[in-house]
Amino acid sequence: MQYEREEMSTINRRTMLKGTAAAAAGLTVVSKASKTFAAPAVIQSGPTKIVYWGSFADQLGEAEKQLTDNFNAAQTDVQLEYQYQGTYEETAQKLTAAVAAKQTPDVSLLSDVWWFKFYLNNMLAPLNDLIASNNVDTTDYVDSLYNEGVRDGQSYWIPMARSTPLFYFNKELYTGVGLPDGPAKWDDLTAVAQDLVTKDGDTITRSAFAHPNSASYVAWLFQAVVWQYNGEYSDADFNIKINEEGAVNAGNFYRDSVQDGWATTPDDPNTDFINGYTASMMASTGSLGAIKRDATFEFGTAFLPEALSFGCCTGGAGLAILADKSAEQQQAAFQFVSWATAPEQTAWWSETTGYMPVRKSAVDSMTDFFAENPNFKTAVDQLPKTRAQDAARVFIPNGDQIIGKGLERILIQAEEVQPVFDDVAKTLTDEAQPVIEALADKQ
Repeated sequence: MQYEREEMSTINRRTMLKGTAAAAAGLTVVSKASKTFAAPAVIQSGPTKIVYWGSFADQLGEAEKQLTDNFNAAQTDVQLEYQYQGTYEETAQKLTAAVAAKQTPDVSLLSDVWWFKFYLNNMLAPLNDLIASNNVDTTDYVDSLYNEGVRDGQSYWIPMARSTPLFYFNKELYTGVGLPDGPAKWDDLTAVAQDLVTKDGDTITRSAFAHPNSASYVAWLFQAVVWQYNGEYSDADFNIKINEEGAVNAGNFYRDSVQDGWATTPDDPNTDFINGYTASMMASTGSLGAIKRDATFEFGTAFLPEALSFGCCTGGAGLAILADKSAEQQQAAFQFVSWATAPEQTAWWSETTGYMPVRKSAVDSMTDFFAENPNFKTAVDQLPKTRAQDAARVFIPNGDQIIGKGLERILIQAEEVQPVFDDVAKTLTDEAQPVIEALADKQ
């Protein structure tokens, strides 16, 4: 998904610190004019101020801002300042710079491929004590989503805007080719693909399917297809396998879809889908809200098609608290984290955006909504069949973009799959070494 880019918001340290260090310590302040009299320390009253960095724009950004406004309206102990930072990547880059400058936010949204970098460098606060002191029932979080943010029994990343890929399709067009519920297998799509394509001369005016580019997370969607061909990006120990048979076969399927003339590679598949330039695509559950709002035709969502087997991955973002904050700031930040991911709020967020509800009780409360909006339930039904992504994409810094750029060479530049994936495998292997070393140091 494409996001708008903005310059980094300036963080005023006075909004991040509660009084001076002396005041926080309860010390007296001695006047320079006289050492005889000392005034008592000034203790700032009122709510604890915290800064939250968000990563959503457009319709999702409006929902994110509304969520923070609702938090401020719901209580008086904490005053949260919302600051939009750009895409997931831009947020991570700015957070890296903010750590170096000692001007970090209190809490930040971090994507599935970025939170681990900050954990590895000891930049994220461990959350178990905060969870216990605030009586948060972690068993109510969807197990698979919550456990992705746990390392060695300690939680660092709480699920919030979590997703899976879905298969989106134009119902009228797919009904016309005999697939009213979408394709159960990729072979079902390839069999009717040319019937979904329209052309003006040699120019495709409507494709059967649209692939995203690296900036729109093609490597995330391709992860699922690699599994469908019984391949892997890597194993859990960072042994890279993207240039082995299963992944290469998946890459050839992707390449053939473009070379055979039924799939396209637009800058933004979501826009092409809404405007009728493609009949189908894979995209995040988080796209549902905007597509529902903007599409002028009936569309459906379905489980991802199968190849040799089923494959689907989780994705999206969660909330993390910065380790360099005082105990008071961390407590205030966690108050937002626990509130934003509580059942009532996660149900509202899911119904507004399309992201999955991250609390089990929220799913139970959404029965009527799902009955009226079955497209939103697809991801919930598909979730038990999903799994966490391979280490190569989510734990190797820039692993997503390394794989994504390789896929662009295959899809856009029509390069052969095996040599491209050999190049990608070498780069991933080299980039994995610092991660392996850092993990060894943590043991």
